[in-house]
Amino acid sequence: MSNHQILNNAQHADLRVHTHADSALGDAAMAALVVPDEFRKVQAEYPILFKRDAGSGSFSAMALLGFENGENLYLSNGKWDARYRPLSMAIQPFLVGRPADGEGEGQVHVDMDHPRISTSGEGTRVFDETGQPTPFLETIAEMLGSLHVGYERSAGFYAALERHELLEPFSLEVPLSDGSKHSLVGFHIVNEETLRALDADALADLHGEGHLMPLFMAIASLSHLSGLAARKDARHTGG
Repeated sequence: MSNHQILNNAQHADLRVHTHADSALGDAAMAALVVPDEFRKVQAEYPILFKRDAGSGSFSAMALLGFENGENLYLSNGKWDARYRPLSMAIQPFLVGRPADGEGEGQVHVDMDHPRISTSGEGTRVFDETGQPTPFLETIAEMLGSLHVGYERSAGFYAALERHELLEPFSLEVPLSDGSKHSLVGFHIVNEETLRALDADALADLHGEGHLMPLFMAIASLSHLSGLAARKDARHTGG
């Protein structure tokens, strides 16, 4: 359940948020939603895979954090073991919401039932003693803006992937040092052969719309699959 409220300095004057990494705070996730605008930063740390929604049939991109539900292999002793956190994770418990009538600019909302909401008086303040946004909230607002713009711009990217049939199903078998194996299924990746076979007009179309760079970033990110498998093996064997 969630309890979304429009963030304001009257109702939330004393609001504090837990900002450290912890599975109990919502970080125990196998994958995090990412937008093409952040692929350059994401690919430096995580594999980027694509997931088709069973209901709508539409695709979204995911930074892979683990190989099974609830497993985040980048969580280690209360720290996030990577230099970049996907925006969808970093902005929690905040989100962009629309006014009740659905018109106008998006507003900063906060999920008051999110585990990052502090009820103990500990954590990072959202507003200072004078009711002004703290540097923490200013950073969150900037990230929310980037994420919102990224969502808006991503529709064209996924339409191009569909138009040029650039995604293919992907599965991976992860062998562990104790002889067991773990399988990853249900995702898609960029089909490099199809991409290379595109004619000049198609490539010009992708380049002109700004889609080539995120495609290359998604392909490059797959080099992290071996590192993620090593994290899985170390966690599995207690190393």
